[in-house]
Amino acid sequence: MLTRLIPASQEQLPVVGLGTWQTFDVRSPSQHPPLLQTLETLHQAGASVIDSSPMYGRAEEVVGELTKPLPAQDELFYATKVWTRGREAGIRQLQDSMRKLRRPRLDLLQIHNLLDWQTHLPTLRDWQAAGKVRYLGITHYTDSMHAELERVLRQEPFDFVQFNYSILDRHAEQRLLPAAAELGVATLINRPFTEGNLLARVRGQRLPPWATEVGISSWPEYLLKFILSHPAVTCVIPGTSNPAHLADNLTAGTGLLPDAALREKMAAYVRSL
Repeated sequence: MLTRLIPASQEQLPVVGLGTWQTFDVRSPSQHPPLLQTLETLHQAGASVIDSSPMYGRAEEVVGELTKPLPAQDELFYATKVWTRGREAGIRQLQDSMRKLRRPRLDLLQIHNLLDWQTHLPTLRDWQAAGKVRYLGITHYTDSMHAELERVLRQEPFDFVQFNYSILDRHAEQRLLPAAAELGVATLINRPFTEGNLLARVRGQRLPPWATEVGISSWPEYLLKFILSHPAVTCVIPGTSNPAHLADNLTAGTGLLPDAALREKMAAYVRSL
């Protein structure tokens, strides 16, 4: 698995992780086995990032239940968020997240969709100083909020920023990705398949011959390698509850990445479908 540096610490982070929105929000223990296999597949491939949020129903709790007995539980990178208004409500939610994830310390704590971020930031800084969390970040998922993400990054120091970016949704290339690189902020990429719309677009279509010539063997790998080939991308976090789909996604983090010319060729081909 390829890795990229987290600028704040120079720690190496595997470039493909796992999102848990919808996919880990399950209620029945009978639904746990494929999720456990998904987590094991993540670790066996050398990947580590698991991204969750209180917004994602039972996802945090399920991740905590499934990772607690794993021998490799401490080798995973646990990222979650605060998503509420008010200082005291934020503290209660953060404490609840740690309890649900069953972690004595979080790797990354993010302010979800910038909700009441100025209120939560002092709490997050206090938690970081106390060693309860290693990294701090902010997130959003729409192009319309990229300018605000950039503004906040230029106003306050953060370790991570999470936002949407894909082969046909390249708004982040205009300012946000360059700003993250300039400011030394690691990036997590959400909605890499535009919530499945991209996969639906290419379903049943053959990969172009020139893609297989550079080692791309599937559409998920094609779409994710495009994202990872941008030098300002640290890690992409497609969500899935299917271990086979995750294994396919993880192949994007191995082998060669497209150069600038191939990136444009890849994007043009998808646009033509």
